[in-house]
Amino acid sequence: MPALRRLDPRRRTVPREKHPREKLPRDVRVLGVVAFFVMVGFGVVVPVLPVYVRSFGVGYVEVGAVVAAFAVMRLVASPFVGKLVDVLGERTVLAIGIGIVAVSSGLVGLADTYPQVLLLRGAGGIGSAMFSVSAMTLLLAASSQKTRGRAVGFYQGGFLIGGMAGPAVGGLLASISLTAPFFFYAVTLVAAGTVGLLMLTGRRHDVPDATASTLPLRSVLADARFQAACLANLAQGWAAMGVRGALIPVLVVEVLHREPAWTGIAFAAAAVVQALALGPAGRFVDGVGRRPAIVFAYAVGAVLMLAIPFVPDIWWLMALLCLYGVAAAFMGTAPAASVGDAAGARGGQPVAVFSAFSDLGAIVGPIVAGLLLDAFSYPAAFASACVLMVAASLFALRMPRETRSA
Repeated sequence: MPALRRLDPRRRTVPREKHPREKLPRDVRVLGVVAFFVMVGFGVVVPVLPVYVRSFGVGYVEVGAVVAAFAVMRLVASPFVGKLVDVLGERTVLAIGIGIVAVSSGLVGLADTYPQVLLLRGAGGIGSAMFSVSAMTLLLAASSQKTRGRAVGFYQGGFLIGGMAGPAVGGLLASISLTAPFFFYAVTLVAAGTVGLLMLTGRRHDVPDATASTLPLRSVLADARFQAACLANLAQGWAAMGVRGALIPVLVVEVLHREPAWTGIAFAAAAVVQALALGPAGRFVDGVGRRPAIVFAYAVGAVLMLAIPFVPDIWWLMALLCLYGVAAAFMGTAPAASVGDAAGARGGQPVAVFSAFSDLGAIVGPIVAGLLLDAFSYPAAFASACVLMVAASLFALRMPRETRSA
């Protein structure tokens, strides 16, 4: 009786209702714009800073001390910034932090002595910690659990695009004056702070996990999701600064026998790929889960780190760096989203701890990688990052499995 079956109303199928994707909150979009302005200025200063410091007649050790002072003060200030965010609020701390970096950067351009530059860059590191911790706290609090991956991806996209534009502008400004980039940085920071003050609402997303604000910090620290995120951030900071940033420029010149400009080309290509991958990575993190994103991205990153010192030419290096850029898109979004899941609206302290792990990797990583390179070889130095990334991937297996509603 096929005809009767077709007419039976019980056999009729009702099309599944499609749920529209939740839009990113206004504060998330504003923070992406703020991140762009901040990173444009930072990218302008970074290539010029070593040359400017050398103009004071100091050696390379002193140059390294200025670069390290920024990161060290970020690390030292982070725990205090977390408490400050809880007391004053994200918008206030963000504006103060950007103001400190803006003033200190402008004064670096007016400095008369090397100690002044060193102290001012250290002060800039404190302001940078205030900005980054408060911005990430606001970002995670403003987004829901279903949008945190996309929110972090959008925010990091602002950093990446600004980071790609900054060095090009910095090169033009440096041809005018070595101090011009520092004044330009101050102007971009003022623009970022103005956008933040005028457009950020500071509104928290009304979701059930906002009750996490009553949790003591020790409960957040004991959460496997938070622990996995912190280890992942340590591994990423170590790999990005300790190995990728510090050793690949040397590998390009001394092993592949290419001009230093090729390092910039390779990094730019990888940054473009990473920026393009942020959207899909954010959707994966929100739709499939943080746990699989961390497990697989860090496993892939570990393999790529181990393979890079064996590349036969610059084209293979660029290919591997672009693949790493795809993995880095997941590495940047999933751990931060996990912090938001574990801490909810708890406040700035968990975010400050999370941020400190990345800073620790960025400080210790270059030193350890350099020692391994001097004592052994390039593969040994790159293996230091590989070990940490494997550890992050395996530890993420302890995270609870996530369920996603259709």
